[in-house]
Amino acid sequence: MEELLKIYYADNAKRLHKIVDGMLLQFGGLSDKDKDDFYSLANEVFVIVMRKYDKEQPFENFLFSCLQKKIKAEMTRRNRYKRKTDRISISIDMPVSKNGDTVVADILVSDFDLEQEIFEKCSSENTKIETYLERLTKRQRSVAELLMNSYTADEIRQILHMSKKEYADAMSGIHAYENISVLF
Repeated sequence: MEELLKIYYADNAKRLHKIVDGMLLQFGGLSDKDKDDFYSLANEVFVIVMRKYDKEQPFENFLFSCLQKKIKAEMTRRNRYKRKTDRISISIDMPVSKNGDTVVADILVSDFDLEQEIFEKCSSENTKIETYLERLTKRQRSVAELLMNSYTADEIRQILHMSKKEYADAMSGIHAYENISVLF
């Protein structure tokens, strides 16, 4: 028996860990903590196997068989626990009234107001846009408004009676960093 202990526990139980690692490969998705749990389980099984070993079959086969049964049982137990947790969870869209018009989300207490949040976001964006437009000259603002209404460069020049150079100057003012910096 002492010889078996030396074989399986030499080099920090390397041989026992190798057997366990081989079994755990079929399950996948295990963290190092999970592996440590299974190594501890293997140590417990090893002690039991040492007591029950009857020398009718090779020790390695008997150990492997016992380890395999224990690891599968532990994986089944863990998966059962996960499924149990899934069964007790509920959706916030689950109806809670008899006629089904009230859901869990409707009765959750919260001081969050989505409409207020959107209003504040939009008003701050509108303020930025207003500040940006105030920085533009009258001519640049006219070009920007026509661009927002999907007019092409040729149409804008024709409507505002601009030359290509005047249009290019207006566009450079619209895109100038000192003007657009307020939008950030």
